[in-house]
This record gives sequence, structure tokens and C-alpha cells, in this order.
Amino acid sequence: MTAAPLPAARPSRLAALLGIDVPVVLGPFGGVSSVRLTAAVSDGGGLGSFGLYGYDGEAIRRTAAELHAATGRPFALNLWVPTGTETTSLPQADFDRYATALKPFFDELGLPLPQLPDRFMADYAGQVEAALEARPAVVSFVFGAPSPEVVEAAHRQGTKVLGTATTVAEAVALEAGGVDAVVASGAESGGHRVSFLAPAEESLVGTFALVPQVADAVRIPVIAAGGVADRRGVAAALALGADGVQVGTAFLATAESAAVPAYRDLLHSPAAAQTVLTRAMSGRLARGIPNTVTRSVAEDQIAPFPVQNWLTGRFRAEAAAQGSTDRMSLWAGQAAPLLRHRNAADVLAELTAGLPGRAPVTAARPQ
Repeated sequence: MTAAPLPAARPSRLAALLGIDVPVVLGPFGGVSSVRLTAAVSDGGGLGSFGLYGYDGEAIRRTAAELHAATGRPFALNLWVPTGTETTSLPQADFDRYATALKPFFDELGLPLPQLPDRFMADYAGQVEAALEARPAVVSFVFGAPSPEVVEAAHRQGTKVLGTATTVAEAVALEAGGVDAVVASGAESGGHRVSFLAPAEESLVGTFALVPQVADAVRIPVIAAGGVADRRGVAAALALGADGVQVGTAFLATAESAAVPAYRDLLHSPAAAQTVLTRAMSGRLARGIPNTVTRSVAEDQIAPFPVQNWLTGRFRAEAAAQGSTDRMSLWAGQAAPLLRHRNAADVLAELTAGLPGRAPVTAARPQ
């Protein structure tokens, strides 16, 4: 059985804007992005993305150099916009209380409790400077709109700007802010809910309700994110007015990602059929596979963002090294049970199988 062609008119608008061949964007991952996966998606004709959360300017410059060496195709660098709600300092007593609540996880991994740091996250201005200095084809942003100065600087050097919305109001605000395209991120998406005009709990619109509303509300290209893992999701998104799709979980589960093997295996297991929205790992609402941390950390024990993210990060790295998925962030979208492939090329081939000009392949079906 061959796949029917997907709608062709709108995807070409996104491809022309970003200089890519197929309307597929790799979702940027905080902590588990890899040069190898980003380059694989870009080389396959899509837009590879690399998440820079936690990277300082030097690390961004180094990573961008590696990306430029790995692919000559367009790629995106992704940054988190400060919302103004971040906790930049914390009294020692409060820090100790939040750290002590997580002590069992440090003990189980043989780690001491961390000491209060000078800062909990990288300097945003320094990140923006380094990202633009790298001259990527695209810079993308979550948790808000980049400033007019940043948008202007990007456009001046030919870099396109993507913003991410979880509601129609956010999409309209991003268009007004000068971004070139908007990612409409539905509640099905794995990872953080990147809302910025209303609390995340009030911004849980599903992808296939959000996309047509955003497409009606803005003139710039719309990229559907959340719930897309195969050609059927692509077809649905395009039929509803999207110009392309952004896919995270399906690529995260491939050998090219920086996710450790135990995490990737879990994404391909029955456990991925259940996801929850939790603040336990970072202090911000995010969707992932539940584990011991998400089940046992009480709401009143969760430090504000980015303190909680910094604290759990001290043991999550060791948990990943040990393959201890019960103590890791297991971000995953609701379409994880649809995953069939373990390398990026096969995922990309599946997503684009019905697009005009792509070689037909056997229709997706459960295995």
C-alpha cells in the first residue's frame, strides 16, 4: 500500500522561508540535544535544532562551530526567553530545605548534597550574543518573544526567527514581535509547557484544536508541534492549516540523540503510553513519563524555577550515567506509543513519506 500525497501548497512556504527541503523541524531538547542528531535532520532536508538551555556563551560558540562542521545545511539554535518570574537568588535556609527534600535521590546515587551556587542559570544576554555570533540559519525561542533588538539583529544578518506559542494570543503576540514563523505547541507535546501570557495550567490547548485557530489568526507560517510521530500526524497538521511540523519525541528516541540508551528504550516501551504533567523535575510544568521522582516529591517540596531544575540536575546527570531512569527527566509526548524507528533517517522518511516528490513506502502500522 502506498501513501497518498499530503497537501503541497502550504509546506513550500515554510521550506522557502527556512531554506529546507521538507517541512519538518527537529524539536530542540534541553540537555539531550546532540550535534549528530541536529546534523542528521538538517542533512535529511529538514531543520535540525539544538537546545541551548544551560549553555554559556563559550559553550554555545563551541557547539555552533561543531554544528557548522557537521552540516552545511540550515539549522536552528534554541534559547529560553526569561519570563521575569525566575528566582535568581534564594536564602540559604530555603535552599537547604529544598535540597534536603531531594536528599534520598542524592543518597541513592552516592552523591553529596550540593552547595548554594552563585547563580542558577546562564546569562541570557550572553547566550543571545553568542547564538547570533554563530550566524545560524534560524534562532528559535521558547517562553516568550525575543526583544525587537534581538529580532532586528537576527534579520540584519539573514537569520530567521521562530517563536513558540501555546495559545492563539501568544501566537498573535509573537507575530506582532516580528518573528518569521510560529510553532503552535499543543498540550500533547513532551517536555516543558512554554506558555508565557498565562499560567501553563491555563494554556493546555491540544495541538489539533490549536493549529487551525493559530493558522486563522496569523499570516506567518505555522509549525504544528505535539502529537506528531508519523505521516498521519503530518497529514492532519497540514490539513488543518499548518505549514510544517515540529517533532521531538520520535527523534529523541533515535540512536543519534544524546538520550542515554535506557531512556531511549523506555520511549519505545509500554511505559511511554502514560505521561504526566509535573513540576517535580524543574519547577516548571512539563510532560514526561512518570518515575520515582515525579511520584514522590510533594508539591510543597518543589523549589521555584530555576532552582528546582538546578538541584535535580545535580543528580540527574549521575542517574543518566548509571542508566537509572527512575531519577532522570523522562520527557515524552503523548504520541510516544506510535514510535517505530530507532534512527533519524527512518523517522524523517516516515514523516515525509506522503509528501510530493518523496519515495512511497509501506504505510505505518503497529508492529
